[in-house]
Amino acid sequence: MKFVVLGCGRVGSQLAGALHVEGHEVSIIDKQPKAFRRLSPSFKGKTVSGIGFDRDVLIEAGIERADGFASVTNGDNSNIISALIAKRVFHVPRVVTRIYDPMRANIYKNFGIPTISSTVWGANEIREHLLYRELKSERGFGSGEVELLEFEVPTPLVGRSANDLTVEGQAMVICVVRLGQAMLPSGATILKEGDLVFACVANSFVGKFRELVGY
Repeated sequence: MKFVVLGCGRVGSQLAGALHVEGHEVSIIDKQPKAFRRLSPSFKGKTVSGIGFDRDVLIEAGIERADGFASVTNGDNSNIISALIAKRVFHVPRVVTRIYDPMRANIYKNFGIPTISSTVWGANEIREHLLYRELKSERGFGSGEVELLEFEVPTPLVGRSANDLTVEGQAMVICVVRLGQAMLPSGATILKEGDLVFACVANSFVGKFRELVGY
């Protein structure tokens, strides 16, 4: 697949490097040529110097045949403008942008572009580590409205049905791993000691779900 990354800071250089290692074709854009020094010496993708929302710069980076575009510069305005251009002008199928300001993130996601607010994500991660060690958030979906949670079945849940943890529109158990074997739970799935459970939970319901699980 072909990906274009805007911003060769710590996040952008790591992202571009990871995509390249996985075998994808990667172009990375930054207005400061010296920023490309952050890339690994093994990086064989294309580097383009210029402003990320400049049409000619994007075309040079291969935006016209890109499967995905990510804008991860330090500027919210640059990130969202370039993401909008990638989506609406060049019709890139997958577009995501990083936004620092949580207020802006809530506005920009209405444009139909997934936004990652590092401020909100970081605060939530730290909060979870401080308060809830046993119930881990593996990842978020969309702009963080839904979280994938992982936890080991606590003693009070042993012998209960996986369906007991499903709340319509709020939470659903999607996978149970038992003795190293994964299964898709049904109404007949009874939780056992040592089971590892994965559940998708609405962000607004996470606190109540923790109470439901018993953590």
